Amino acid sequence: MRKAVLLIVDDVSLNTQILKTILQVDYHIKTANDGLTAIKLSTLEPLPDLILLDVKMPDMNGYEVMEQLKKDKITKDIPVIFITSSDTTKDEEKGLTMGAVDYITKPIRSVIVKARVKIHITLKYQRDQLIHTALHDQLTQLYNRHHFEAEGNRKFARAKRQNGKLSIVMVDLDHFKSINDTYGHLVGDEVLISTAKLLNANNRTEDFTARYGGEEFVIAFEDCSLSDAKAKAETLRNNIENLYPKNIKITASFGIAQLRQKHNEFKDLLRDADEALYKAKTSGRNKVVQSF
Repeated sequence: MRKAVLLIVDDVSLNTQILKTILQVDYHIKTANDGLTAIKLSTLEPLPDLILLDVKMPDMNGYEVMEQLKKDKITKDIPVIFITSSDTTKDEEKGLTMGAVDYITKPIRSVIVKARVKIHITLKYQRDQLIHTALHDQLTQLYNRHHFEAEGNRKFARAKRQNGKLSIVMVDLDHFKSINDTYGHLVGDEVLISTAKLLNANNRTEDFTARYGGEEFVIAFEDCSLSDAKAKAETLRNNIENLYPKNIKITASFGIAQLRQKHNEFKDLLRDADEALYKAKTSGRNKVVQSF
């Protein structure tokens, strides 16, 4: 398991060094001595798992940094612990109200810092795992149907608004029931996992692959024309035919649809892709059929 990443932000170098010395054995440390640098480092990989943020800094204080972090979708969920020399209830209330997870007062006490950091890193990991479980298919680790439809609706709305391109590819493994009946469900699971890895390999950042149910998968190709999506699908079809998971020959059928004026909702686009998939399966399987 990788070390958690901490970002320590304090304009006083001595304070930064003290915190780094306390925590560097257990965590990967980034440091910043001003607010603007802190905001920049918060968006760079590896992203911080937790930020220790001084309140009183020149130019941009900790509250102002916090405000900017909460506005950015990349950094808005990173937990922040305020560290300050002020111990008034009003200041603590302000920090917690802004979204800080904790509040540590100076002078720094190593035992307290270690304990608080450990607690919030643990909570962060637990939250991340819950989110991952909610969004992903347990077997293949692809996104699940619920998340695909939610993300698909966002992509659909954006493409409609910007007059952009969006293509949907639905994939169904041919005669998958016979694989389960012949080799057993554990082998069938391995076939699904291998297929999922192939479908998700070499995708662009904006592409989105999910297990739609059973042996069916779906891919959203954003900013991708129907002809380009068909070429991608043909490559995937050929790769699946040559995959031989567990030394078993498999094939898949593909249905493709592109966003058109007639599509009022994302489900309309999905329906066209599903109908194209049905035609692929009823006309011989192991082929790519596009919707018109």
